[in-house]
Amino acid sequence: MSDPLRFFVPAESLQGDQVVITGEPYHHLRNVLRIKSGAILLLLDGLGQCCQVELEQLQSKQATSRVIRRWQETNRTLPISLLQALPKGDKFDLVLQKGTELGVSSFQPLETEYAIPNLKVARLSKRALRWQRIVNEAARQSRRCFLPQVKPLQKLATVLDEPSSNLKLVLWEAGSVALAEALPKESPTGVTLLVGPEGGFSAAEIEIITASRFQAVHLGPRILRTETAGLAATPILQYLYGDWQYPPVNNNTNQPEEEI
Repeated sequence: MSDPLRFFVPAESLQGDQVVITGEPYHHLRNVLRIKSGAILLLLDGLGQCCQVELEQLQSKQATSRVIRRWQETNRTLPISLLQALPKGDKFDLVLQKGTELGVSSFQPLETEYAIPNLKVARLSKRALRWQRIVNEAARQSRRCFLPQVKPLQKLATVLDEPSSNLKLVLWEAGSVALAEALPKESPTGVTLLVGPEGGFSAAEIEIITASRFQAVHLGPRILRTETAGLAATPILQYLYGDWQYPPVNNNTNQPEEEI
């Protein structure tokens, strides 16, 4: 038996024994997949709660389903917050998709001196919705039970001193320390990973970044594109400290972590 189709739904919709499915998941079920009543689905709230349900009815604007079992997963992923200077074009879409697959916990797009998006408020709002859809789909495809957060676009200086993880790294080609030298033996509680734009950081930005206790590191002799750098560092961190030691999730054969 194949792994059931999975969808992220609002947490409040999973409280009862019957779950109403609306919005994007409903559209995908009815108009894309054309799923029929009786199908078994896995509904997730993005915070680790999982509900296996049986689809009962597909109506004109919603579907109803019955909960078969529910459980709470344990999040073994190393929390990685990716602070990414917003690249040109649609490159951030790739960062979101692959970063979600690799284990990034939150994405913070940044406006820097050499990365100033020329976006009106309405267009930025539409792009933010698209970014969240990309993350949702990537998390669904990669069987993540915990949904990464996509934060609103911010200026670099406004996020550097926010409370964050105990390991703060900035990927900078002029950094004198290799990534391996900067990584502690004991697992950090989390990692904040800062990546600059196509044109790099300005000298003034590097000053405020290092003053905010970010360790400047490099990734070897090759210069990586801005959309590649964070994706190269993330699997190293998940391999050393995170969940890459665990097998893929199969909710047909694995027993749930904790029945609720």
